[in-house]
Amino acid sequence: MNREFSNVYGDERRAGAYADLEFPGTYYLAFRDLPELIGKHVKGPDALDFGCGTGRSSRFLKELGFGVIGIDIAEAMLGHARERDPDGDYRLVPDGNLSPLNELRFDLVFSAFTFDNIPDAKKRTALLRDLGRLLKEEGRIINLVSAPEIYVNEWTSFSTEDFPENKTATSGDLVQIVMLDVPDQRPVEDIFWADADYRDQFENAALELLETHHPLGKDSDPYTWASENRVSPWSIYVLRQEGRTGT
Repeated sequence: MNREFSNVYGDERRAGAYADLEFPGTYYLAFRDLPELIGKHVKGPDALDFGCGTGRSSRFLKELGFGVIGIDIAEAMLGHARERDPDGDYRLVPDGNLSPLNELRFDLVFSAFTFDNIPDAKKRTALLRDLGRLLKEEGRIINLVSAPEIYVNEWTSFSTEDFPENKTATSGDLVQIVMLDVPDQRPVEDIFWADADYRDQFENAALELLETHHPLGKDSDPYTWASENRVSPWSIYVLRQEGRTGT
């Protein structure tokens, strides 16, 4: 299934559709538990939003009281972020190069879905290692990614029924999914990664896994769930640099 991968969010039409997306449906479930998780693990106010896109996650962090720098490789996405949040700090960074941030340190490095779009295992490990170096002594990385199950079930906000080949995907393969909450119904291509391979990459990047959270839908949520109340579509990893302090 391996095919050449290109980041779809550099496309202006895709970026425009994504810019209007906030936290509907299945996305609500991705962010619902984050305030409690962040409050448990993060001690300071300085945050980096790695792969901020159109700024949805940066604005989310700002509402929680963080001072946020959002970075992305897609200028099309950043333009929408700046338009919606003129006072925000949104920066274009070279793909895979975090050196412009070398002098900065953060209490929280947050990544929402960014690692769904990074294809090479060595590059992923290198980025994770570099993100770890940007942490303060008690800093944490919170990495929100698509769980493998998202690509083989039907969801309130996603459909995979047209892509049976997803069922045989292994780590590093391209998988396809359709986002139902945006007018642009072209399939999105992601990179499939199994939990075990994420854990290997964390270990190779000298990151310690503190907690893994798989949010499930509840009857009290403001949505009617498809699969979300039976299987989690998201994996949320809380990490720190090996040898750092804090619980």
